Amino acid sequence: VSAGRRALSGLALLMLCIAAQRTGDAVWPGKAYQRFKDAGNMTDRFAALSALVGSAHPLAAEALTRFHALFRDEALVLDKWFEVQARASEDPARPGAVLSRAKALLQHADFSLRNPNRVRSLLVALCRDNPAAFHRADASGYVFWAERLLELDAINPSVAGRLARVMDRWAHLAEPYRAGAREAIARVAARSELSAEVREIVNRALTTP
Repeated sequence: VSAGRRALSGLALLMLCIAAQRTGDAVWPGKAYQRFKDAGNMTDRFAALSALVGSAHPLAAEALTRFHALFRDEALVLDKWFEVQARASEDPARPGAVLSRAKALLQHADFSLRNPNRVRSLLVALCRDNPAAFHRADASGYVFWAERLLELDAINPSVAGRLARVMDRWAHLAEPYRAGAREAIARVAARSELSAEVREIVNRALTTP
């Protein structure tokens, strides 16, 4: 019951912050940031952070910096820090900001393609779990996916296979997304050095209607 109440409270805070962003109301984002600072447990702190990031509020940047400073030495918590940014809502005033942020995070000192949890927290979370940020008409999300997949396949084919599966249902996309997705998959499939696992996944994707 207590866990359910905390989950509902976090979801409500997110909805209130999203509504506040649309109306220009500063009250609920301010309350969320205060809750983030004053929280006595990780559930409430992370829910407040998620509300700010999920509503694309300017206070999110300060909260993210503070969160990283507090938990930079705790690997599992830091995974969540990467993930919440990869799942962030798109800001209508700044199209492509989430993808740009993900590219910047690739260079972060705490990120490594050799760390499977970090890959899942940033790359899989963006490409699989954030369709608004990933599926872009200019195909930049698909280009990002292909580039990272090729890099990752040379390091860890098993984790690369998980990222490759993101595009399994590309044929169900509407245009222009479908053409962009197919081009990205074909680009990966054309590489001669692919692992057997990733090659099987992308070839099957290309031949499946």
